[in-house]
Amino acid sequence: MLDVSLSKVTRPLLRDEAYDRIRQAIVDGTLPPGAPLRDGDLADQLGLSKAPVREALRRLADDGLVESKPQSYTRVSDVMSPDVLDAREIVRVLHEFAVRQASKKCRPADIAAMRAANDRFAAAIEARDIAAAVKADDELHNVPVRLAGNAAVAATLDRYTPLLRRLEHARFSSALAWNSVERHTRLIDALEAHDTETAVSVIATIWTDLLEDR
Repeated sequence: MLDVSLSKVTRPLLRDEAYDRIRQAIVDGTLPPGAPLRDGDLADQLGLSKAPVREALRRLADDGLVESKPQSYTRVSDVMSPDVLDAREIVRVLHEFAVRQASKKCRPADIAAMRAANDRFAAAIEARDIAAAVKADDELHNVPVRLAGNAAVAATLDRYTPLLRRLEHARFSSALAWNSVERHTRLIDALEAHDTETAVSVIATIWTDLLEDR
């Protein structure tokens, strides 16, 4: 037997696991808008007690993915809720900031990483693998966010981007996804040329059209 000491899984970790699992189910549509969320049912499905599930639902309500009325209902929020519209504006502005900063710092390796991510994105769209498309899209946009070197920007994007995931799933499941491939290419070309204003314009269009192209 391996002679090591491992700590037990703690309640905060169970809470985080419940949060991650329920959030993913909301984002990918397993739990659709308006679906009732009963802590007992969710706890049974996840193999957890009610306490971490309740805490997860409170966090998801803070995120805008769940809406709740005391003694009445707890359910998945609408895709086009006011919280989503607000999140889109925050995410767009922060990506514009990141791209503006990255335009001054992009090296050939960074451009190559973005092009490779866009190739994976296009392949995932062709295969109708939406989870892979979302992952590749994240990898592409994370390059300028990383180059910007601003921890607050990265943390805020991590906080608000999940609100837009359902819109991304819908877009990447449709023919509009190919518009995203083309816009990614334009963004990468502009960054490679250190053309800051064009890069900022393209990234603004990418996030604005996440709602407009519906």
